[in-house]
Amino acid sequence: MTIPGDEMFNYSANREIESSAKVKALEALLIEKGVLSSSSVDKILEYFDTKMGPFNGAKLVAKAWKDQEFKKLLLNDCNSACEQLDMPTGMSGAEGEIMRVAENTSSVHNLIICTLCSCYPWPTLGLPPYWFKDPTFRARSAREPRVVLSEFGLELESDVEIRVWDSSGQIRWWVLPEQPEGTSEMSEEELAALITPESMMGVSKVVY
Repeated sequence: MTIPGDEMFNYSANREIESSAKVKALEALLIEKGVLSSSSVDKILEYFDTKMGPFNGAKLVAKAWKDQEFKKLLLNDCNSACEQLDMPTGMSGAEGEIMRVAENTSSVHNLIICTLCSCYPWPTLGLPPYWFKDPTFRARSAREPRVVLSEFGLELESDVEIRVWDSSGQIRWWVLPEQPEGTSEMSEEELAALITPESMMGVSKVVY
């Protein structure tokens, strides 16, 4: 599996396999010691597969594209917007205490990072990819965001302003991407299917 950004930071080609083996070994040890049970692990995994993930963010973005009043609410108070859509319990906790949304436009492009560690809006984007946590990505994105975006394959016009938003332990940022042309007649469900985690991080655009 190729993950966007891998080639920039020289990770081991087998790091996913290696990390998975380490996690399984640690899990087996904790179960053996009685610290946790296999059912509790399964429950946590199921939660992130079905309740907390980028499908939530995609749903919010699609709704904002179709409903201007909801878009205003999302930009002003993301957590209240989540409540309005009856999102899963816990959307305002577990890395989502206060979420803020930055809107991409034809003249402004937003990029989210966390220079301190890897603060990330889990409820709307799921778990962060490896490269988001990499110190090189974090430092270079703050210093030369246009170059980093270019390395992701996102070439922006020179007159497009790039704004970098630094998440923290208090605020988790994510991006409201631009709606692509030719999609105005699509349903919210159809629009949500187009939206990727990368577009809500600001390292790509939504493509139709």
